[in-house]
Amino acid sequence: MIETDVAILGGMAGISAGISCRRHYPDKKVTLIRKEGTVLIPCGIPYIYGTVGNPENNVIPDGLLESSGLDLIKGEAVDVNRESKIVTLADGETIRYEKLVFATGSGPMIPPIPGVDKKNVFPVRKEFDYLGILLEKVNEARDIVIIGGGFIGMEFADECKKGRDANITIVEMLPHCLQMAMDDEYCDEAQARLQETGVNIMVNERVEALLGDETVTGVKLASGKELKADLVILGIGAVPHTDLAKKTGLELGFRNMIKVDRHMRTLSDPDIFACGDCAEKVSFFDGRPVGVMLASIATAEARIAGANLYSPTHRTVGTISVFSTVINGRAFGVAGLTERIVKQTGMSVVVTTAEAPDTHPGGMPMSAKTKVKLIFAKDTGIILGGSISGGKSVGEMTNVLSACIMHNMTANDMVMFQMGTHPALTASPIMYPIVNAACKAVIPLRGMSNIV
Repeated sequence: MIETDVAILGGMAGISAGISCRRHYPDKKVTLIRKEGTVLIPCGIPYIYGTVGNPENNVIPDGLLESSGLDLIKGEAVDVNRESKIVTLADGETIRYEKLVFATGSGPMIPPIPGVDKKNVFPVRKEFDYLGILLEKVNEARDIVIIGGGFIGMEFADECKKGRDANITIVEMLPHCLQMAMDDEYCDEAQARLQETGVNIMVNERVEALLGDETVTGVKLASGKELKADLVILGIGAVPHTDLAKKTGLELGFRNMIKVDRHMRTLSDPDIFACGDCAEKVSFFDGRPVGVMLASIATAEARIAGANLYSPTHRTVGTISVFSTVINGRAFGVAGLTERIVKQTGMSVVVTTAEAPDTHPGGMPMSAKTKVKLIFAKDTGIILGGSISGGKSVGEMTNVLSACIMHNMTANDMVMFQMGTHPALTASPIMYPIVNAACKAVIPLRGMSNIV
């Protein structure tokens, strides 16, 4: 039997939890137990099929574990005895722990579509060898159908088109791709950018069946249309890996995620914590459960879990939901609530927009126009959300908006924002779009009709 202070079940979030534990409790022995031989960077998976070229270029090296003082056991945990505090692996090995962290992540949602089990139908799994096989299939394919127009589907289509002459079609049942994450005008912009590459996008279409004998040959839509396909990629969402947690007797909540408190400690056992895609999340805005699964959220939760193992004082503020992506060279980002969401909830808000080149002057090489939309609560002036599209600066600008949301900043606070600017790196200080959008909100929030 192996003895350890902290046992962690899982991959990427588990690494973050282990590093956090070692930082706060350097005298503790931390052991990471994972089934996968290699840990992939989840958000980088679509880029295996274009930009980075292969799975080997999208991994988290095990050297990070050694340099952080973490022990590694490669094996599948199949049982946890909470009373004796023992984890049992598939090969019979046992590990005794003081504290246990579930960071078991998630896997692809597989819809109950007839024919989904045919050959050359690939859910997007976070498995190194599996993704290598998928790369071979993508390179051979002539007609690729991607089911789902969310981030995974859009990024896969963009990457699979690079350097290939394949016919690629996205099938999305909603009126817009990316509709669950962005407002209509940003969805339309992203779709247009992808269509420029030659990708075909079909919205308001539902897949009825996958055609063929043993191997997929086509996709039948509910509208009666049929698409030729020698490869189908499923990108319609994820489900938490919580079968072991359920077997262990941990309470599951929203969408079968492990119920945790604000310290990331399970409600079922004070010595067991959970973080990442397998752990239940609540909204920063109203405290209700949300189904958002993002690597950034997972690692933030992991840092909190690791810090709290022996002194639970750090608290999660809830999920703000911060997204960013790049489609055909155009970046898109969202932090917090979209205009669509606030309209659905009936909130009284002020919505403002601003545009500016991300260099000054705008004629500098590689300059891109940045579009910003901000949403403020009408009664308090506090920022609730923001959307951005533009060049590479969008990623960090979206993170700035997340910080503003997290600290309940008002439009007045943001007007006083002191930004560092440079002609080649940022918009002009006169035209900085986040600040200008905030400026436009100040007067409506005061209930005034003109500037005095």
